[in-house]
Amino acid sequence: MSISTVGIIGAGTMGNGIAQACAVSGIAVVMVDVSDAAVQKGIATVAGSLDRLIKKKKITEADKAAALARIKGSTNYDDLKAAQLVIEAATENHELKNKILKQVDALIAPEVILATNTSSISITQLAAVTGRADRFVGMHFFNPVPMMALVEIIRGLQTSDSTHAAVKALAERLGKTPITVKNAPGFVVNRILVPMINEAFFVLAEGLATPEDIDAGMKLGCNQPIGPLALADMVGLDVCLAVMEVYFKEFGDSKYRACPLLKEYVAAGRLGRKTGRGVYSY
Repeated sequence: MSISTVGIIGAGTMGNGIAQACAVSGIAVVMVDVSDAAVQKGIATVAGSLDRLIKKKKITEADKAAALARIKGSTNYDDLKAAQLVIEAATENHELKNKILKQVDALIAPEVILATNTSSISITQLAAVTGRADRFVGMHFFNPVPMMALVEIIRGLQTSDSTHAAVKALAERLGKTPITVKNAPGFVVNRILVPMINEAFFVLAEGLATPEDIDAGMKLGCNQPIGPLALADMVGLDVCLAVMEVYFKEFGDSKYRACPLLKEYVAAGRLGRKTGRGVYSY
């Protein structure tokens, strides 16, 4: 299937990032959100991001104008009918995603591929609420989308080979490197990453080293760009805790128990950068 137009549901951080990646690669975009203010904010974010690329001499003013011209903002789901692939990039909430996917599934043509940019919800479960489980797939982009090279392509139980091939080809057109993953809690990256963050909290709770030394150890010893505790503050300690609790529930394995110190910080409202204090103060 040739994909010339991509529909995106959600103009927030992930949605506008995916829109930018598509538009810069010459693909037309229809970006839908609930309010015109949300849509305009998303488009303004893309424009600001493209301005930074102009300053770095990565693109020209003409490139920016052409990319923005490819993005149509809308509050009307009917506009998604122009797309050959629709990517749902709404908030990470199961009920909300189910509602959106049912609505879109009823609207778009039978051959259109429906994808979700979830980082934790079962692709097989989300596919089941649609009438196109074979044409349903996970496309997990990483934040910030324009900069991050990886896309996890997650196959649900019923995802067809042709659907997988089409979204893999699209990811490559966007200049991304796709990896193929079976459906399981956390997929690949977060399955490894979040327990590592949790383990860093155990190390901190046991007083083995200061937060600064724990982060320096992982940065210098494992060549990571940011230490696990600083990363937790960036992601949000509440998000890290929620993910660990999903793993513990889904796998039923004690190795996924959340560190009591992580729980304590969340209970105290120390959620990281967004609240001004987590492991570190901001």
